Amino acid sequence: MSGDLLLVALIVIGLLGRSHIITTAACVLLVVKLLSLDRYLPTIERRGLELGLLFLTMGVLVPFASERISVKDVTSMFTTWPGILALLGGAIATYMNGKGLELLKIDPQMIVGLVIGSIFGIIFLKGIPVGPLMAAGITAFLLKVFTFMFDKIR
Repeated sequence: MSGDLLLVALIVIGLLGRSHIITTAACVLLVVKLLSLDRYLPTIERRGLELGLLFLTMGVLVPFASERISVKDVTSMFTTWPGILALLGGAIATYMNGKGLELLKIDPQMIVGLVIGSIFGIIFLKGIPVGPLMAAGITAFLLKVFTFMFDKIR
């Protein structure tokens, strides 16, 4: 029953923070639990991230499929400073996302702090939620920095 209460809390937090994805995900999982379909939770856990990344990648690639991005646009990424910096930014972001995924696999309860921190960022900093992987990647980086700093002090 505590899992149900946590899901309801996440629904409320998602609604307060205007995060439709968190709200919808928690609602779907609550329905799965209430319909006694718990046997599917391990499959959702195992394959959910892959499916989410698949749809995210498809969404990002739509401009290629719809031909809104031309070959000229792609080549300018390799010949202009903004393009080169965009390539570098994309590479760093995906690296950080990978580190975030590793952190969430090691410490899955970290998601609670990431969600609440995202809600604070939305409400108080007027931010836009980009998802738990980037938040976890930044957290992993901060953990490394703090570990490095405090290990040097001792």
